[in-house]
This record gives sequence, structure tokens and C-alpha cells, in this order.
Amino acid sequence: MKLYSKADQFFTAEEKERLKDTTHKVESRTIGEIVIMVVDRSDRYLEAEVFGGILLGSLLSLILTLLFFHSSIWSYIPLSFIFFFPCRVLFQRMDPLKRLFVGIRRREEAVRLRAEKGFIEKGLYKTKKNTGVLFFLSLLERKVWVLADKGIYEKMDQETLNRFAYEVSRGIKEGRACEALSQAIQEIGELLSRHFPITHDDTDELPNAVLTEE
Repeated sequence: MKLYSKADQFFTAEEKERLKDTTHKVESRTIGEIVIMVVDRSDRYLEAEVFGGILLGSLLSLILTLLFFHSSIWSYIPLSFIFFFPCRVLFQRMDPLKRLFVGIRRREEAVRLRAEKGFIEKGLYKTKKNTGVLFFLSLLERKVWVLADKGIYEKMDQETLNRFAYEVSRGIKEGRACEALSQAIQEIGELLSRHFPITHDDTDELPNAVLTEE
């Protein structure tokens, strides 16, 4: 049975249908392929689980030692060890807590690597003339990454793609994620249709529906 996923629920059924329709219309004018992927998080952040478990476990142990064991170090140490395990489980199950112990650069690198992995997983590297574009949304990090294949980079740079990512990210913060993503897809579609116009033998190589982790 599939576990609950925030990524599955991020867009409503109506919004998913709107994004699917937008993607289909854009791809009807270009050989380029656009894929939307949403994940709960880009990394497990094991270091945050461990550090959070140690810190919270130590804090609870300190409080109990001061209240009930006369500040004895011999009580504090074993209590810290015992509390570490349930506290680590707490951090495992509550992703938002991990953000407290993971730096911005670490999160950005994790999202970039996960986007690259998703690019391969979903087969975007197989498109005609290497024209796949991935809109990757990672919810825990609140980060959007737009990744394109080498054919796209011959016509536009990463700075242009980053602009689309920023527009979507801002839309998410403003509570209009679907609208912002739909607009970004249409705008990048204009560029794709200009540089990679549709051909008579073109086929829809990749799914237009919003993808999540399986």
C-alpha cells in the first residue's frame, strides 16, 4: 500500500487536469517535451535526524536530571542515550523539523541532484533532439528546479531556466502554484516552439500528467 504523500495532494484534481492540458497544448507546437514532477523531499537528510535526535534527547535528559536526579552526570548520560532513539524517530517522521538542521546550500544541492535523478528516471534524456524540460518541485525544501537536456542549452542558458523556476517558486509562496506553473510552461513553450517547431512525424514521447515519486 502506498504511504501518504504530500506531493500527491499538492495540486487538486482540477489543477492537475489544467496542468496536463496546458502541457499538451504547448507540446502540440513543438517537438520539445515538458514534464512536471513533484516530490515530498529531495533527500532523507540523515545528518539532521541524527543531530536532531542527539540535541532533543540531550535536552530532555538534562531537564529530567535536574528535576529528579540532583543533576547527576551518571543519570544524564544513560538518559541521553535512551532518549536519542525515540527523538531520532520523531525527526524521521516529521520532515519540517529537519529544515532546522540543514543549511541552505545543502538543501539546494540535494534538490539539484534529485532533479537530475528524476530527469533520468522519467526518461527525459531520450527525447528527440534532446529537447526535454523538467519542472521539478521539492516540497520540504520549498525549492523549484528547471532542468533541460543538452539540445535546449544550445538555444537558452540556465539563467533563463532559473527565471522560470523563480516565477513558479514565487507563485507557490503566494498560494497560486498552479497558475504560476501553467504560465511558466506556456512561456517556455513559446521559446521551444520558436527554436524547436513541431514536425509532421512528432509523437508525444512522455506523459503530460503531473508525476510524483512511486
